[in-house]
Amino acid sequence: QVQLVESGGGLVQAGGSLRLSCAPSGRTFSRFAMGWFRQAPGKDREFVSAISSDGYTYYADSVKGRFIISRDNAKNTVYLQMTSLKPEDTAVYYCAAGGVVGMYDIWGQGTQVTVSS
Repeated sequence: QVQLVESGGGLVQAGGSLRLSCAPSGRTFSRFAMGWFRQAPGKDREFVSAISSDGYTYYADSVKGRFIISRDNAKNTVYLQMTSLKPEDTAVYYCAAGGVVGMYDIWGQGTQVTVSS
């Protein structure tokens, strides 16, 4: 069964950085689009960033200029480098995979990111 395994979450002070990783198990995702979403307490899940199979990247306005998504197909890993973190970035971050950007049918279990002020 295909699974997405996220890692890299944690507690960081405002202005700090974290790098999230997402590695699928049991399947090669080089041909798939990958995305990151987040859900804060009491809020709906929201789009953060995505990367297509050929490397085109997309960002929510709230993270543009602060977050960078990248992929290493040789390692079957997608990264989300987060810098200049703000308390409002606190959320559970989810990795997702699908055939095209915007259409995801495989989701990870989530990793908690907490930014203290």
